[in-house]
Amino acid sequence: MVQPIKVSQNYFVSPQIEIEDIKQLADAGFTKIICNRPNEEIPSELHSDFMAIAAKEARISFDILPLTHQSMTPENILKQAELIDAAYGPVLAYCASGTRCTVIWALGQSGKISADDIIQTALKAGYNIEGLRQALN
Repeated sequence: MVQPIKVSQNYFVSPQIEIEDIKQLADAGFTKIICNRPNEEIPSELHSDFMAIAAKEARISFDILPLTHQSMTPENILKQAELIDAAYGPVLAYCASGTRCTVIWALGQSGKISADDIIQTALKAGYNIEGLRQALN
């Protein structure tokens, strides 16, 4: 199974997951998976539609919000935060490495907690987002 990386209390990130990871994530207590990876980046067998079917079978919520540098918009930042807030338990978001999932979480925290705290939280999870400091202030 993929090893989720804890970013905050109920938010975890990971690189690309496999279909067989979904049931294991549900069994581990995750209540929602967010796919932040565009289908254009991955083999067809890992496209979000197939992942959503596996999630339905595993009885875990599955949301699709593909992100690129161009689609890291205020609307998508808000949507990701809403998806996280609507979950009733731990959330796993995945992309290629977990970086995009961490960046969108960080941007969603802007104005709620200090830029220093956001950056340190991400760094503890293994993601250096110092380059976002100006956007987080």
